[in-house]
Amino acid sequence: MSAKRRTAAASSVSVTRRELLALGVGAAATLAWPYRGDALPADVTGLLERSGFVYVSPLRTDGAESRCHGEVWYGWLDGRVVLITAKTSWKARALERGLTRARVWVGDHGRVGRLLGSNDAFRQAPSFEAAAARSRDEALLDRLMAAFRSKYPGEIQSWEPRMREGFASGDRVLITYTPG
Repeated sequence: MSAKRRTAAASSVSVTRRELLALGVGAAATLAWPYRGDALPADVTGLLERSGFVYVSPLRTDGAESRCHGEVWYGWLDGRVVLITAKTSWKARALERGLTRARVWVGDHGRVGRLLGSNDAFRQAPSFEAAAARSRDEALLDRLMAAFRSKYPGEIQSWEPRMREGFASGDRVLITYTPG
């Protein structure tokens, strides 16, 4: 288990499958996902405020999901999922290639990896389509780091300097995902 995952798992922001089911977001509710609309339902925004992870997949020009489905730290700021990632990540490269649509799943459903087989548990979580955009807004980065300090207190001390230096040098990209 990665250090980031251990920290998030130990924090109070993790949303489990049991919590999703308690909210009525289980097998019966998954038929409504991915959500397509301007405003997300209140239960989904509540999950976005509490969850430690989202899973993001850029959408290809034909609307199909890419094969990239990694769990990531994020902030839910101004009605957008905001994250910072390496410029070499598929999320950043897809955006540079003009792929400005993505699907976002909410919750903590374990690592998605191909070495030991695929883990598609995240697919049962609420999801929505979003418009992706790169941001160079330092104030937004400051707010994201503040959110990270609250959500991931055990790990952010070692990650924040790298994230800030990477943002300043261009090695890391700030991406926003706006539902709709």
